Amino acid sequence: MKEKILEVLKDEYKAQDIMAINDLLGLTTTSELQELQKDIRDLVEAGLMHETRKSEYLLIKNCKTLMTGELSVNKTGNAFLLVEGPDIFIAKENLNGAINGDMVEVDIIRHQNSVEGKVLKVLKRNLNNIVGEIISANGKLGFKSDDEKLNIKLKIDYDSMRKCVEGHKVLLKIIREIEPNFYLAKVDKIIGHKNDPGVDIISIALRHNIPIDFSEDTIKELEFIPDTVSEAELTGRKDLTSEVIFTIDGDDTKDIDDAISIKKEGENYRLGVHIADVSHYVKVGTALYEDAFTRGTSSYLADTVIPMIPHQLSNGICSLNEGEVRLTLSCEMVINPKGKVIDYDIFPSFIKSKKKMTYKNVNKILEDNIIPEGYEDFAATLKLMEELATILRKEKVSRGYIDFEIDEAKVIQDATGKAIDIVKRERGLGEKLIEDFMIAANETVATHISNMDLPFIYRVHDIPNSEKIEDFVNLVKQMGYTLNTNTTKLTPITMQNILKELKDKNEYMILSSTLLRSMKKAKYSTNNIAHFGLASPCYTHFTSPIRRFPDLTVHRLLRTYCFEHKLDMETINFNSKYLIDVAENSSATEVNSVEAERDVMDMKMAEYMSDHIGEVYEGIIDSVVNFGFFVELPNLIEGLVHISTLDGFYTYVPEMLSLVNTENKQNYRVGDKVTVVATAASKENGTIDFEIYTGDADGNQE
Repeated sequence: MKEKILEVLKDEYKAQDIMAINDLLGLTTTSELQELQKDIRDLVEAGLMHETRKSEYLLIKNCKTLMTGELSVNKTGNAFLLVEGPDIFIAKENLNGAINGDMVEVDIIRHQNSVEGKVLKVLKRNLNNIVGEIISANGKLGFKSDDEKLNIKLKIDYDSMRKCVEGHKVLLKIIREIEPNFYLAKVDKIIGHKNDPGVDIISIALRHNIPIDFSEDTIKELEFIPDTVSEAELTGRKDLTSEVIFTIDGDDTKDIDDAISIKKEGENYRLGVHIADVSHYVKVGTALYEDAFTRGTSSYLADTVIPMIPHQLSNGICSLNEGEVRLTLSCEMVINPKGKVIDYDIFPSFIKSKKKMTYKNVNKILEDNIIPEGYEDFAATLKLMEELATILRKEKVSRGYIDFEIDEAKVIQDATGKAIDIVKRERGLGEKLIEDFMIAANETVATHISNMDLPFIYRVHDIPNSEKIEDFVNLVKQMGYTLNTNTTKLTPITMQNILKELKDKNEYMILSSTLLRSMKKAKYSTNNIAHFGLASPCYTHFTSPIRRFPDLTVHRLLRTYCFEHKLDMETINFNSKYLIDVAENSSATEVNSVEAERDVMDMKMAEYMSDHIGEVYEGIIDSVVNFGFFVELPNLIEGLVHISTLDGFYTYVPEMLSLVNTENKQNYRVGDKVTVVATAASKENGTIDFEIYTGDADGNQE
C-alpha cells in the first residue's frame, strides 16, 4: 500500500488527514484503514512524509523548506544532513536533541551565500549497537561508549554487569527511555577484554550492526551440508571438468567463488566465467538463507573476515578449490576483436579447477615475463587472457568507463593482531584482468534478464549532482588550474576528460579522490537506471555469491527464470515485491560494512603510529577544515595538523581551500607538500595528530 500512498499524494501540496487519504485510496474496510495508519507511520519514520501538528500528512518532496536524511555529527558538535546534492550544515545549537546517526526532519534556512538547517524532530533513532568499555569510576563499574559522538546519558542495569570486569568490551541493549536522551540499558554481550587479540575489530563490527555469530538453526543446518559433490547433484549440469579452468586470487584467499577459462575461435575469444553455485546450498526458507540476508555481505576488516555464510561453506563446498569438483553457474561469452559480446550462454555446470593461482605469480608472468614454478602449463593461456582483457578495457574506456586509480591501504599485523606496517595495496595486471572479466559477465547476465523484462536486481550508479561537480570545478580553479571540459552536460566521458586534464598535476591523486567523493554512491535497485561510473547501460552483481547477497539472489533468479522456466504471474509478482527489500537491505548492509572497514583502518593506522611518535614524515595536504588540515603520507596514513599548533593566527578561507595567516600571508592549501612530525595517536578514537616540523635537516629543532 505504501507505493499507492506515495502515488496518490504525489501532486498534493496541501496536507491531508488520515480519512482524506483513505478516501483518495478508495479504502472501505477497518483493516485497510489500520494498514493505512501503519504504512503512513512507516513513511514518516523513513523520511518520505511530513506529519503536521494537526496529524495531517504531506510528502516531504512537496514541502518547500523541509528535508529529511541521516545526521552526521563531527567532533566540533556541529552536524551535516546527508542528502542527495550538497550536504546541509546544522549548527550544534540547532540539533534539537538529535545525535549522530539519527534520521531527522530538518527545516531549511537559506542565507544570502549559504544554506543551513534546523532539526525539527528525530524520526528514527538507532540505538541497537552501542559498544564500549567497562571502566572503573569511584570504585564502581561504569561504561564508556566507543562512539564519542553518542551524545546520550545511559544508566546500566547493575545485574547485567555482574560478570564484567574493568577493560571488558561489551555490547549494550536499550531497555527503555527514562527521559529524553536518557536511557536504561543492559549488557547484552561481553565481547572480550580490550587487550585480547581481535576484540578491537569485533567491537567495531558490532557497532556497525554486523552480526558476529550465526543462529543456532544455521549451525544445525551445517550438519547436513556435504563435504563433497555427489553424482546425483551433477544431473542436468554441463561437465566442464576437462576444460582448462583456474582461479586467480590473493595469497591468503580461502573463499574462492570465481574461475575463468578462455579459447581462441578464429578472430574471436570464448571467455568463460564460472561462479560457485552457492544458491544450491543456501536455499530460500532456510536459516542459512535468512542469516545471509541479514548480513547482506561479507566484511573484510584488516585480516579478520566476517563471512556472509559460514566458513564451512565459504571455504569448503562452495569454494572453487584446486582439484575439487564444484557446482557452478557459467557465463560463456563470445567476444569479437572490438570487445563486443556477440554471443553468450548461461547455464548450470560443474568444474574442477586446474590451478589455484595468485595475483602475485600471475603478475610475474604478465608484467615481468617470469614464469613461477607450477605455472609453466598456463603461461600461454594467461597471455591470451591479458590480450582479451586489454581489448575489453579499451572498449570500456571508449564508452566512458572511469578509472579513478584510487590507492588503497593494507594493514600488516603480527601474530597478536597488532598493526606493524601500513602499505599500499598492489593492483597489477592480474587484478585488472579479473575485474575486466567479471564486469563482462555481470553486464551479460544483467542484459539477458533485462531483455526478458522480468523483475531483477541491478547494480546502479546515478548521474552526479551538477552542484557538486561545479564545486569540484571551482576547487580546481582555486588551485590555479583551468579545466576546458564542458560540464554543463554530465556524462561518463565528462568525468574521463576532467581526469585526463588533471593527470599531470602534482595533486592528481587528491583531486581524483575528491572527484570520486563528489559523485553519488552505487547501490542496488530493481529499477535499472544504468551504472554511470562503469558507463554501463545494464549492470548487476553475479560473480561473488559467497560474499554478496545480491549475487546469491541473481543466481536464484537465473535458476527460476532460465533453468526451471517459472514465469507464472505468482512468481513474477512475488519477486517484484521481495526484490525491493533485497535491494534496500543489501545497500544498507553494504554501507555498514564499508563504514566498519573505514573505522578499522583508522584504528589500525593509529595503532601503528602510536609506536612512531616523534618521527618526521613528508606528506601532502589533502583537505582543509576550519580547525586545521589533514596530511596524507605516502603510505596513505592521514593525520590532523590542528590550527592551534600553527605559528601565528590563521583564518579558514573555504573558497581558497586554505588556512591563511593575514599578517605574513603564509598559507596552507590543499595539495601543498609539508614536513610533519607525529605528536599523538589514539587507537581508541582512530585519530592521529601531526604538527608542522620546524627542525633542520639534522633533526635539530630551530
